[in-house]
Amino acid sequence: QVQLVESGGGLVQAGASLRLSCAASGRTSSNYAMVWFRQAPGKEREFVAGTSWSGSSIIYSESVKGRFTISRDNAKITVYLKMNSLKHEDTAVYYCAARYGTLLPGAAAEYDYWGQGTQVTVAS
Repeated sequence: QVQLVESGGGLVQAGASLRLSCAASGRTSSNYAMVWFRQAPGKEREFVAGTSWSGSSIIYSESVKGRFTISRDNAKITVYLKMNSLKHEDTAVYYCAARYGTLLPGAAAEYDYWGQGTQVTVAS
């Protein structure tokens, strides 16, 4: 089992930056991919960004490419999402998720472990 805890959300103005963190604990010695999804009110959960265990494979959704950066520190067992140039449409609950093995973008059902989510609100 892997436990994930997100932090770093908040209320910001459009154009501002935030950095989300996701700390993993439990059975973390294995090779696992970590991703960020988000879900806005009334919308389906949407893939945002993901990284493989080594960091050699990183994928972004088109809506955040060039503005968001995902990174991971395996020594701290933490993955980060740096969000720049935030827009009102980035407002959502952001979830961290993990799965053992290959990074699979856009497939929420493939991820076994989820955090509780952290709210990001961007005022226009």
